[in-house]
Amino acid sequence: MENKISGLQSVSGSIVDVVAGTITKGIVIVENGRIKSIQPAEDVADQFIIPGLVDAHIHIESSMMLPAEFARYSIVHGTVACVCDPHEIANVCGIEGVDYMIENGKQSPMKFYFGAPSCVPSTKFETSGAVLDAEDVEELLQRDDIYFLAEMMNFPGVIHNNKQVHLKLQAAQAAGKPVDGHAPDLTGEELIAYVAAGITTDHECMTIADAEAKIALGMKVQIREGSAAKNFDDLLSLLDKHSENIMFCSDDKHPDDLIKNGHINSLVRRAVAKGYDPLEVLRVCSLNPIRHYKLGVGLLQPGDSADFNVVNNLHDFELKATYIEGERVAENGIPAFPRYIPTELINQFKAEKITIDQLQVTPAGDNLNVILVADGQLLTHSEWMGLKIENGNVISDVENDVLKLVVYNRYQPSVPAIGFIKNIGLKSGALASTVSHDSHNIVAVGTSDKEIVSAINQLIESKGGILASDKERTCLLPLPVGGVMSDDEGSVISKKYEEIDAMAKELGSRLKAPFMTLAFMSLLVIPRLKLSDKGLFNGATFSFAKLMQ
Repeated sequence: MENKISGLQSVSGSIVDVVAGTITKGIVIVENGRIKSIQPAEDVADQFIIPGLVDAHIHIESSMMLPAEFARYSIVHGTVACVCDPHEIANVCGIEGVDYMIENGKQSPMKFYFGAPSCVPSTKFETSGAVLDAEDVEELLQRDDIYFLAEMMNFPGVIHNNKQVHLKLQAAQAAGKPVDGHAPDLTGEELIAYVAAGITTDHECMTIADAEAKIALGMKVQIREGSAAKNFDDLLSLLDKHSENIMFCSDDKHPDDLIKNGHINSLVRRAVAKGYDPLEVLRVCSLNPIRHYKLGVGLLQPGDSADFNVVNNLHDFELKATYIEGERVAENGIPAFPRYIPTELINQFKAEKITIDQLQVTPAGDNLNVILVADGQLLTHSEWMGLKIENGNVISDVENDVLKLVVYNRYQPSVPAIGFIKNIGLKSGALASTVSHDSHNIVAVGTSDKEIVSAINQLIESKGGILASDKERTCLLPLPVGGVMSDDEGSVISKKYEEIDAMAKELGSRLKAPFMTLAFMSLLVIPRLKLSDKGLFNGATFSFAKLMQ
């Protein structure tokens, strides 16, 4: 597969040129990390050389791995670059958190391209650990290691000309850097106003009609297939007419999903299996994001950085090796670079333990405003349902799968916010997490107040993590970095996560990824009904909602 000739490195095979749209046999000659030349040849290895794959939108924090560790489990799937929004850690630790991610990422060969978080916090209706105002964002955007303005989730602020929001947009335009979008359910004049503000992408499309409306206005659509939100099958047919305006992304990827099911390579394989041209599919996850974000990632052109994959064929896409800047960084599913162990961890955690009395809900009507969740979707709905009352307290109705949901501020003394949720499915015990988008307060759901209190207080003791508990039994994954990431090995994180996920399902949850779903129940910028640390919230009207009537 590879020869060394006078300091040159050569790799032969069928070379996939996504720029020219050709596949030709030849030899790639690499010198000093760049492609010196590509020489036509007939007698080449029986393999294909393809561009390195790019995840066009991801929050590395959702893997629960630090960037350098994430790289070890992503590079082996052919990913050479990630376009990263670090707003999870930024909501906990501010600019210090962004810097921490960038510096950690530098300890691996993966090309991480971080953006300036645009919404810290996501809304004024929640409490985060930090605030990044327009001045902070402008300062970030002027840096060479910040490549774009990350997803603008405050779409009401864009549409209604919020001054701080538009100052951030103007700062990106002045810096000549693209702006990522977040526009679920936006249509008509509101969508036109949102796009007119200079926002260029969206990863929240759920239907072809939604995506085509955005493409018609000049946006690029990032087809998302993560661990919770899965839109790939619904949107793949966009490639028939709009492939030049499409990218692939994962958005949020849990550790077990990454290790077992792969990364962007799995989407490439699935698209080709559906009958799409491999060249067109590879453009979507290399050429398109590289050009849109102006990434320093090679495309198998003379003079480019030598970033590419060697695969067995264009159907299975079995990875033989991955190269970044001419260095072999993975071979046959094994990373070829050492693990980086961080010496310092960052966090912010000031929550005090709660008592069962703090979860008391006094009846104030005949019906509850209940959050309805759907498996594999971040969008929720709501329904007015009857109350179950015990000793003057509205409690979880396990029989009807209506469970008490709690969000508890971890940054300052507070009282827990309480709502109710249907379709989690627990029959006993509780789940709790400090991965709680986007402010990462504590979120918990359970079958009784006692179980919820126990789960929350155990998380407070650990200063962050995800947890399933039932009576005296507890399964905990500590997340000491910002309450959202572990400093452990990816395989260890994955195994523990699998144990917790299994326990959640053993307790009755029917969701594919119960903790990922739970983590999004406090994300107010995705409609419709959610719960912040300040109360029940209607994402469609962008206002607080009644719990009972």
